[in-house]
Amino acid sequence: AGTLQLAVDGTGHIVRLVDEATGTDYVARDVASPLLSIQTDGTLHAPVSFRADLEAHLGWLDYPNGERAQLGFWEYGSHLHLILQGVDSDAPVELVVWGPYATSISRTIGETVGVVRDSAFAIGIQALNPKTLGGLPWRDNDFPPQVDLFESGDYSDLDGEKSRYVLYRVEAAKPEDFGSTLQAYTRNRSTDRVIENWGKERYVAPAFDDGGVVGSKIALFGSPSDRALGTLGAIEVAEGLPHPMIDGEWGKTARSAIAAYLILDFSEDDADQAIEWTRRAGLRYLYHSEPFENWGHFDLNDRFPSGRDGLRGVVERAEAQGIHVGVHTLSNFITTNDPYVTPVPDARLARVGSSRLAADIDARQTEIRVASPGFFAQYDNNNLRTVVVGEELIQYRAVSEAEPWRLLDATRGAFDTRPAPHAAGDEVALLADHGYNVFLSNAELGIEMAETLADLFNETGLRQISFDGVEGNQSTGMGNYGEILFTSAWYERLSPDIRSHYIADASRTTHYFWHIYTRMNWGEPWYAGFRESQTEYRLKNQPYFKRNLMPAMLGWFRMTPEISIEDVEWMLARSAAFDAGYALVTSYEALEGNGFADRILDAIGAWEK
Repeated sequence: AGTLQLAVDGTGHIVRLVDEATGTDYVARDVASPLLSIQTDGTLHAPVSFRADLEAHLGWLDYPNGERAQLGFWEYGSHLHLILQGVDSDAPVELVVWGPYATSISRTIGETVGVVRDSAFAIGIQALNPKTLGGLPWRDNDFPPQVDLFESGDYSDLDGEKSRYVLYRVEAAKPEDFGSTLQAYTRNRSTDRVIENWGKERYVAPAFDDGGVVGSKIALFGSPSDRALGTLGAIEVAEGLPHPMIDGEWGKTARSAIAAYLILDFSEDDADQAIEWTRRAGLRYLYHSEPFENWGHFDLNDRFPSGRDGLRGVVERAEAQGIHVGVHTLSNFITTNDPYVTPVPDARLARVGSSRLAADIDARQTEIRVASPGFFAQYDNNNLRTVVVGEELIQYRAVSEAEPWRLLDATRGAFDTRPAPHAAGDEVALLADHGYNVFLSNAELGIEMAETLADLFNETGLRQISFDGVEGNQSTGMGNYGEILFTSAWYERLSPDIRSHYIADASRTTHYFWHIYTRMNWGEPWYAGFRESQTEYRLKNQPYFKRNLMPAMLGWFRMTPEISIEDVEWMLARSAAFDAGYALVTSYEALEGNGFADRILDAIGAWEK
């Protein structure tokens, strides 16, 4: 596996992880490392025997209850490719787990990227398709947990104090007392499941046809630590994974991956001024934070009366000045004015769960009898309290506390849908929503929305996007997998021209998404002064980026008429110190009202250069 030599014993467990250059064995002693485990009847089973045909590139694992798994494996110069080709089992296989593979490496644990490193050597795991998730099935909703009470040198805060937690969710690599583990898994999603999800104790995760556990595949590799990032790039190319470029270079190593940018909400009419300010600041990216009339169909708002043609005209004028244009999104959030909601709600809006009407209702009734209250009486993260019956949306205040179960104080024909009579036995389903007062998508609708966004890029030449709110795809009931389906659909729909040069960031990332996005850029400027808003958070991000082999960013900063040149230089000094980009949020009013705007733009240009 690259420069890693691994050995699997006759019981199907990895027993050596050796750096071929030094002979150092990095396997953790006295800790089991099953090559592949399978779960049936709620119990995870490690293998008990293994045999291989090296010439045929096949291996067979046997399990305690008579199950057998067939693996395919191929050696590449950069890595070892492993795929589950089939499973024989009397009971349905609920999921399969690669690993955990226990290593003695503890210095740098890249929990998201799935690479662990010491000063000399790196060992990594990579999911090779979207349904193979980095991590373990800690939760039924496939959204990994926070991990705390871990101390290690590369998890230190910037003041030298050792951090007591992983900043984000732990996934493909996990810190352990003995060192670290690497792991991935695939779940069988052939049937509906009721799980805890999205703030609800009961949430229906619908069946999803992706072939089940067969086809789950990973790469394992070892390399000198300073070649780990290059090895990941080689794996992307060899395996046909997303490998986006910037300025003709892989996006994870391109210097312009950390390019700062100006956030200024321009229109067709005044875009030339925004382009000039961007050029004056020495920046190459101009970004619009609110270009859409709705989220879902992503129709452009009245700043672009000519629609996509008008936006394309702005992009072309900017490109002529060497400046690229981008837009902000909230991923799969769907506004209540979107055609997916009104006047006829789309059947693919995400549903928490459903019951049946217990009695006929006319078009005016404000108490709606339901057979079961279970899904509707969940009030956490139930902001719009909206159910769908046929083609009508109905809002309710609460559920009665005793039988007969009723949705109380109902608003009929909500969101400009049509009030209508409905019959006893008709399905009534609670829609999933978010605190921004938006609805969310199921997996199929999310893919369609992502493709709509990609079409916007293809048609207009946009080159930058943020998948803010990408965690909204947990509405699919598939956690990180839902996020991957959304972002992968966007990437796969892009034209070769856009793939050859784009920057994508997000408010968070996941293991497979690492291959698609360029960087993470979150740090909101709305809560305090220029130097105070989320400063501790912004600084804690920097070691996270470093250990996960990501370009570094400081987040958004807000320029108002009152911001001084000293404030901006404070930001620029940190940008230089951490080799991290940033976004400067401003407006025409702020730039025109700040008496030092010219000096500020000149300073930004000097530091950015």
